[in-house]
Amino acid sequence: MKILLSNQSELPIYAQIKEQIKEQILNGQIKEGEILPSIRQLAKEIGVSVITTTRAYNDLETEGFIATMRGKGSIVLSVENNFLREQYLKRIESGLMTAIETAKVIHMSEQELLTICSQLWKEKET
Repeated sequence: MKILLSNQSELPIYAQIKEQIKEQILNGQIKEGEILPSIRQLAKEIGVSVITTTRAYNDLETEGFIATMRGKGSIVLSVENNFLREQYLKRIESGLMTAIETAKVIHMSEQELLTICSQLWKEKET
């Protein structure tokens, strides 16, 4: 797991950690069922306090991305988890909205856009 912190960011450090872990989960870089580094280990690796990493992990747990089990650590939850699924849906909707707006700029029809989407879907299956 790679976490890069920036003093230039408007986000507090715990939020930067949380957002980067969340992004890695959504991108599949951190897989379902994977155990995250311990709070102490992550704090040491990135040079922040245990309180900061605790806050990030607590927020991730509240948001449904991870579950913490005493003695086992924090584990990434299944994509079948309703909240996590909702995050994926938001990402899909955002990407599709960008595609729709771009298509409208060049006066593309809905059917043309759907055809492209269908072709891309089929290409990914092979």
